[in-house]
Amino acid sequence: METDLNQQRRQAHALLDMLPAAKLNAVRSLLEVMVEPLARSLTLAPVEEEEITPETAGALDRARASLARGEGIPHEEILREFGLNQ
Repeated sequence: METDLNQQRRQAHALLDMLPAAKLNAVRSLLEVMVEPLARSLTLAPVEEEEITPETAGALDRARASLARGEGIPHEEILREFGLNQ
């Protein structure tokens, strides 16, 4: 059984090697979707665009300004706070 699988893999690799560059990207994308079910789900999920309210936009601006001033919380501190020390 494993020999059959190895043979199938070799055949698949040989076919990939014969593909022109233009088609290789399409096959790679297909393989990614087949290998990663989450990626497939995310690809097929409808896009939900939520309107940003003026209040949210203001909060985002304040947060970005705070980070620009170096007032963010270091990653290590957050890990410690949640007991996730490395």
